Amino acid sequence: LAGFFVVAFCAPIVGALAPPGNWYASLNKPAWNPPAWIFGPVWTFLCLLMAVAAWLVWKRRGWGSPLWLYLFQLMLNAAWTPVFFGAHQIGWALVVIILLWIAILSTMLSFLRVPTVAGLMLVPYLAWVSFATFLNLTLWRMN
Repeated sequence: LAGFFVVAFCAPIVGALAPPGNWYASLNKPAWNPPAWIFGPVWTFLCLLMAVAAWLVWKRRGWGSPLWLYLFQLMLNAAWTPVFFGAHQIGWALVVIILLWIAILSTMLSFLRVPTVAGLMLVPYLAWVSFATFLNLTLWRMN
């Protein structure tokens, strides 16, 4: 289980290398843009859920295609922050997050077939990334 925690938290660690900074502060944002302090607790909770879900799949089926999907979506998750905050590419970040959303849905559906609870544990993650996708789209349109 500890290994799955380490892997799940790699994406936010990569994200910490490209913090929002002054560029993000200068963007036009919608009134419903969440405050900065919310992201840390939300991502901590989501990473904990992702790690436990992946561990449950591994315990039941070992290493297979559901966990490869899981790793793929984690790589897309890790890629979004450097594209958005690091490169300041809001449009390309939108492409990445849409691919991430598809990968999370695919991972969730594959996890549902192993222990159902593992797939259900990814629902909050998909919901948050759905919100983040809409926010990314809105920021792209506003800026």
